[in-house]
Amino acid sequence: MALFNLRSGKGASDKNETLAAFLDGASIEVMPRTAAKIDSFTGLLPAGTRVYVAHIEGTSVEDMADTVGRLAAEGFAPMPHIPARSIATRAALVDRLTRYRAAGAEQALVLAGNDATPAGEFTSSMDMLETGVFQDLGYTRLHVAGHPEGNKDIDRKGGTAEVDRAILWKQEFAARTGIEMAITTQFAFDAGPVIAWAERLAGLGVTLPIHLGAAGPTKLQTLIKYAVACGVGPSMAVLQKRALDLSKLLVPFAPTELLTEVAQYKSAHPDSLIARVHLFPLGGIKATAEWLGEQA
Repeated sequence: MALFNLRSGKGASDKNETLAAFLDGASIEVMPRTAAKIDSFTGLLPAGTRVYVAHIEGTSVEDMADTVGRLAAEGFAPMPHIPARSIATRAALVDRLTRYRAAGAEQALVLAGNDATPAGEFTSSMDMLETGVFQDLGYTRLHVAGHPEGNKDIDRKGGTAEVDRAILWKQEFAARTGIEMAITTQFAFDAGPVIAWAERLAGLGVTLPIHLGAAGPTKLQTLIKYAVACGVGPSMAVLQKRALDLSKLLVPFAPTELLTEVAQYKSAHPDSLIARVHLFPLGGIKATAEWLGEQA
């Protein structure tokens, strides 16, 4: 069902304004190797945009720190990924966070990471948070991972008991330390499961704002590949249905319909935990930045 059509008159314009308001303050992420190909982020993204710096396997701390420093110098708010399972010791964590802080980072995304076997003493983001290093080094804002469609790596027997427990623990940590915190989600393609998840968390007593992950404009084949690799759940059916329409295979898949539906829900339910959008530029940061600019 098409929810967003710029050519359909006043109703479409109203929906566009709702989407634009929802996208205000959206964040995006880059990898150091892709950031190196961008001459300047100024003019590409709104000033002050929060830019996550993704730490993937093979990326050095030096390259991460250089990217953090560059983004900070250009007037953006860098948020480096801190993956627990790839950090061997407390001293290594201190070293990494000190470098990023010196480069200009005041916030970070803390997550377990994808390594099946931990490099050392940290197996989860909670292990790192318990060290007290983040607040000692002056980090004022931390984001944690959210999983609207579940996480089988955490709840191996199904259900949501462990991920729920972790979110409540992190909320208590934020209240205890005074650090601002939000939940950033994996990307999804169907508004229904995301909205239901946010409502369920609110019912558990969660008050942390949710930053909804969405994939930027990307070829459908590329998007399906990433979705499978990242373990996207029930909303994968949206992509599978689209793949059956051969006329759409060559057209980039944009998050317009998904985010319009969520924006309309947010407008009707302003107390919803869903607060902002985080964009994964799987089809390239320029394409995602251009799409974001078109919605403003």
